[in-house]
Amino acid sequence: MRMMLFSCRPYDIESFRRAQEDGLPAGFGDIELTFRETRLDETTAVLADGADVVCPFVNDVVNAAVIRRLSAGGTRFLALRSAGFNHVDVDAATEAGITVARVPAYSPYAVAEHAVGMILTLNRKLHRANNRTRESDFSLNGLLGFDLHEKTVGVVGTGTIGRVFARIMASFGMTVLAYDPFEHPDIVALGGRYVTLDALLAQSDVVSLHCPLLASTRHLINASSLAAMKPGAMLINTSRGGLVDSLAVVDALKSGQLGHLGLDVYEEEGALFFEDHSDELLLDDVLARLLSFHNVLITAHQAFFTREALAQIASTTMTNALAWRRGEPCNLVVADA
Repeated sequence: MRMMLFSCRPYDIESFRRAQEDGLPAGFGDIELTFRETRLDETTAVLADGADVVCPFVNDVVNAAVIRRLSAGGTRFLALRSAGFNHVDVDAATEAGITVARVPAYSPYAVAEHAVGMILTLNRKLHRANNRTRESDFSLNGLLGFDLHEKTVGVVGTGTIGRVFARIMASFGMTVLAYDPFEHPDIVALGGRYVTLDALLAQSDVVSLHCPLLASTRHLINASSLAAMKPGAMLINTSRGGLVDSLAVVDALKSGQLGHLGLDVYEEEGALFFEDHSDELLLDDVLARLLSFHNVLITAHQAFFTREALAQIASTTMTNALAWRRGEPCNLVVADA
């Protein structure tokens, strides 16, 4: 079975090769892996001709045109190495007879801990303090933070990652408010409480997003929801960039309504993140504006990036492919999901 991976970096190659070398489960060694650094899109889909399985990453383009080209080249299985699948036209894949599977969970601790790290960095202004001390400026002016203890954190989305995040924040002595269509007993066991989104925004000192990007959640954070937030609150997004209306966030930062912003994802990140553009002009005016605020912290889709997460992604991706070939159950994405 031939599997071609797009948007590969050295760490992807290393994690997949290591999974094969470990030899567990049996069958990984039977997969012929081909690694492509290029993104998958309408111009590069031809490279996958002859590959039974194509493995895209989060910023690859897997629209109807790409699906048709992959199908013409013999691809019958899309093994996503991500939990999200908003970048895939699942209806088109179904129509073309291509099965789609994902990695529903790798290391929820990786993403949750990154979100916590962003909160601590923004609150205590660790990034600014580090830059100052490197220049022998040891003053504390402008570095004032606040105790997280006895503050309120709003967790939007209480899937596995959201629940791990809530547990960490509860250990700081924070009150946990949660919003999710499906309530989970673990949140209640922490002493958390499910409320409406409006109530969560109005009462939370910190709001952290841990929900998928769907038609119903696109721009969940917009001008209206930002206005409903507690003035000066902190917003963290380690989920999907499209959850946040970037232009509305810029306005909220300028007015002071939003006090701090931490983004590991950005709605127009596709042509930027995972690449080195340090020798180029940043042509994305919105991102450039966001980077100009001292109370904004942006990382480039790094939250998932731990050894444990990469190992789990490689293992689950290849397990899905083997299960598909054998006609066994795998982590399928269906058209009406």
